Amino acid sequence: MLEVRGLRAGYGGTEVLRGVDLDVGPGEIVAVLGANGVGKTTLNKALSGIVPPAAGEIRFEGRPITAAAPDAIVAAGLIHVPEGRKIFPNLSVHENLVLGSYRRGRARRAANLERVFSTFPRLRERRAQGAGTLSGGEQQMLAIGRGLMAEPRLLILDEPSLGLSPLLVEEMFGLIQRLNREGLPIMLVEQNVVQSLDLATRAYILENGSVALSGEARRLAADPALRRAYLGL
Repeated sequence: MLEVRGLRAGYGGTEVLRGVDLDVGPGEIVAVLGANGVGKTTLNKALSGIVPPAAGEIRFEGRPITAAAPDAIVAAGLIHVPEGRKIFPNLSVHENLVLGSYRRGRARRAANLERVFSTFPRLRERRAQGAGTLSGGEQQMLAIGRGLMAEPRLLILDEPSLGLSPLLVEEMFGLIQRLNREGLPIMLVEQNVVQSLDLATRAYILENGSVALSGEARRLAADPALRRAYLGL
């Protein structure tokens, strides 16, 4: 579904991504892993059209989107749930969700809203509540729910476990697995290496803006280099 070849991007004169190649196929959970500062968020922004690539090619479902505007990328079904949730705190839960269908999914807004409330019953209970008053875990549910309102063909999740308690992290990864089993391909961008590899089909490890390791998640989890670098083993 997603093909990235030789992607280079950055800010001003600073190059952050240095020739990234990756793929996400139908039905997969593909993990993109790495520490802070290796280029994960820049990759997401380049895929979403927020940061223009300096070189390389991005194709989504066979169509080039390298130079596409963010709204066109959303309209195509490539939906990005950003790091830090980026909800609208002064709007209600319901209003935040409705905004998720502003560019895509508007015709089936009511049905999609019901699906989100079925997935996240706590959001139904808090639909009239100000989004800024939700707990961290509830705000992450709202951010993902808002993404689901756009009827994603592929969902990019940027650090969905960030700032959550261990119990909520388990709940969040269970939710990601359930969404995938329902047919949604997911690109999971995370620092949480162990749980991400346990969940993913395949994975890419970023270091210094390029792919250091890639392959089947189970194989990477047993890779001595990865275990030394990320697991301290």
